[in-house]
Amino acid sequence: MPRSPVPPAIGHSSRPATTHAAEYFELLLDDAAAIEYERPLVRARAAGAGADELAELERIKLLALTVRAAFAARRRRESELSALFDTASDLAALRGVDSVLGAIVRRARQLLGSDVAYLTLNDPARSDTSMRVTAGSVSARFQALRLPMGAGLGGLVAQTAAPYATSSYFTDSRFRHTDEINKGVRDEGLVAILGVPLIRGSQVIGVLFAADRTERSFDRSEVSLLGSLAAHAAIALDNARLLDETRAALDELSAASRELRAHTASVERAAGAHDRFIDVVLRGGGVEDVAAAVTEALGGSITVLDEDGRSGTTGTDTAAPGLPPDPAAALALARSTGRTVRDGSWWTAAVTVDSELLGGLVLHREEELSDWEQRVLERAALVTALLLLTRRTAGEAENRVRGELLEELLSTALRDSDGLRERARRLGTDLDRAHAVVVARVEARCRPRALAAATHLAATRSGLAGVYDGCVVLCLPDLAPGAAAAMVRRELAAAGSGVVTVGGAGPARGPGDVATAHAEAARCAATLVALGRTGGSASADELGFFGLLVGEGRDVDGFVQATLAPVLEYDAKRRTDLVATLEAFFDAGNSPARAADALGVHVNTVTQRLDRVGRLLGKEWSSPGRALEVQLALQLHRLTRAVGD
Repeated sequence: MPRSPVPPAIGHSSRPATTHAAEYFELLLDDAAAIEYERPLVRARAAGAGADELAELERIKLLALTVRAAFAARRRRESELSALFDTASDLAALRGVDSVLGAIVRRARQLLGSDVAYLTLNDPARSDTSMRVTAGSVSARFQALRLPMGAGLGGLVAQTAAPYATSSYFTDSRFRHTDEINKGVRDEGLVAILGVPLIRGSQVIGVLFAADRTERSFDRSEVSLLGSLAAHAAIALDNARLLDETRAALDELSAASRELRAHTASVERAAGAHDRFIDVVLRGGGVEDVAAAVTEALGGSITVLDEDGRSGTTGTDTAAPGLPPDPAAALALARSTGRTVRDGSWWTAAVTVDSELLGGLVLHREEELSDWEQRVLERAALVTALLLLTRRTAGEAENRVRGELLEELLSTALRDSDGLRERARRLGTDLDRAHAVVVARVEARCRPRALAAATHLAATRSGLAGVYDGCVVLCLPDLAPGAAAAMVRRELAAAGSGVVTVGGAGPARGPGDVATAHAEAARCAATLVALGRTGGSASADELGFFGLLVGEGRDVDGFVQATLAPVLEYDAKRRTDLVATLEAFFDAGNSPARAADALGVHVNTVTQRLDRVGRLLGKEWSSPGRALEVQLALQLHRLTRAVGD
């Protein structure tokens, strides 16, 4: 229906704001040019409108222009969505890839209003990029361009997998110019170029361009639109690839069927192995059972590796004949590829959970493994991963409980000794048995590995393990403190815990003794470090007279007997005076002559007595370190005799 014209202005009072608003509605409906929106304001000024009316009219004009811009943006967006919908329809109709790409390039040129649009594709065989489709191009040289990889604006887009735009191609230094590309671009007359990547998966397979023959800045919405079209182009190319692969798969289907029939017996053996694996899991079997199932199905011998490529257990009665030259490297390659790796007569499959490497299976067999046999080995690795993960989860929970119990035992106040005994009993530990308490000092970076080895050792020996005051602490039953410290140092060092210094104490019987023994063991470890014996192990008894300084009981008589017993027994049986001779010898500054004077005997007598001491205590008795222990034992012997008297 035709619209009635708006009556002309008679005066500022006869043309209210609603009339002016109606006039702007007319302009909006007519899709008038932006300059036309000044006309009502000009007429109002000419009619002598007041300042308030002009201000209101200016506000209405700006609102109308805003609505006009919103309508234009919506129309443009509808046009873009329509083009994307049409492109999606082309893909759904499975039209030829060239026709789909041609339609995409033409729509890109139309929607962006560019002079030229074109699409290039990477050619991995020739290591370059070629022009695939163009729209609006007039240069034969440009249409036949082949670009070196990484050259031009397209090379920058392909390298970064991100859009790039230039308003002036020949003056832009962000990308590498080449004479061939410059000649083609100049021949086409292009100045402003926008390129977006065609991405399949994580790989850039080509670039979609829009270009003008004059300088131009591309806004964000235009970059987004071209990117959407590029995504459709990538889908079209991927569909074409998938169709080709489908045809090839169909061609190979008959051959695969024949091969499948030829390997029916092999498949049955594989199925049997899989059933055996399932049975192992259901009845709670271990890694050794899986290894035995593999050797039963495939023959040969199998070795279980840990995550560092070190040998664990085998699935046969005899050990596997060695390992690959570099088991860790073979395991790393199997992990990265997800497949069995061959190295001579060894076949390695990685045992992984997500991206974490738990270990590996190495099968040694002279005959080559077929594909199905490799899959059996890989399936065995998967089942092994499940068992190891289950075992580790259960172990971590139990170790956490053991660590919490140990921490309570080491606290200063024990509130419920019976409750602690019951909790320990549930973990298979009897706190009333004699326990050696061991403190291991390791570097902070090695502490997790040391704790893992310690908890395993404690679990296998019905003990406890945890971390306390930055050290790894263990309670191990039925072991002497020195033997326990030596074993812990050996086991933790073998587990890759770096330099391990271990002190032992005990025996601790009952919950109340653990904290006291721990304090003594910690002092032993600290004493070893102070003595420069880092990396060693000892108990208070083994530290000699230093043990008197760190030991809780301070067994003076035991130290004297351990140091001087042969001499004391010799004097007691033969009524000799070797002890007095030793005291005189040390008092005389290790001089036999002055000692003889002090004793009132000939110097040869002193020499003979000292030779007898050497035969009783050992030739090293007069060495500086040993002599210090002997002197201290003599002093303590003299003091204890004085107290006894």
